Amino acid sequence: MKLHLGCGKRFMPGFVHVDLADYKHIDHRCDVRVLPMFRDFTASLIYASHVVEYFNRDEVVGVLREWHRILKKGGTLRLSVPDFEALVRVYIEHHKDLDLVHGPLYGKWEIPGTGKIIHHKTVYDFRSLRIMLEEAGFVNIRRWDWRKIFVGENKNFDDFSQAYVPHMDKENGILISLNVEADR
Repeated sequence: MKLHLGCGKRFMPGFVHVDLADYKHIDHRCDVRVLPMFRDFTASLIYASHVVEYFNRDEVVGVLREWHRILKKGGTLRLSVPDFEALVRVYIEHHKDLDLVHGPLYGKWEIPGTGKIIHHKTVYDFRSLRIMLEEAGFVNIRRWDWRKIFVGENKNFDDFSQAYVPHMDKENGILISLNVEADR
């Protein structure tokens, strides 16, 4: 089983989709903090792109432990979050234009079908995210490249793991998503 947590409107073939939003492809409409519908050691892959930053830092380790519980031994958690280091670089290199980094830092999203609005509550760099993942029990923490992941049936998949400044300049822009994976 492969899980796509906090998937929103994005559908990935072959994944079980979990989100609070009201879309037809959502298999389980719920908060991704606690997932009692999934037994221990049942998922080979959990994918969560730009989800973790919506949780307070003091609750993130608990959320990651819940996801760790569901993964099979050797299973992989693949995350994307706004990359603070890259955002600082964008801010400096683009004439201190706060508008370019405001959204990724303080993101606001209205969850379709709920009327609920959520905001980013924290930001990460590789070191800080690695520490959280280690505390939750993950090992072999490393960066992943979206160009090597989104191939085959998912080759046209596009989400915030591929966020660049300038927007959509995937060849010359600065990737502002920190893409990290870790194993159980």
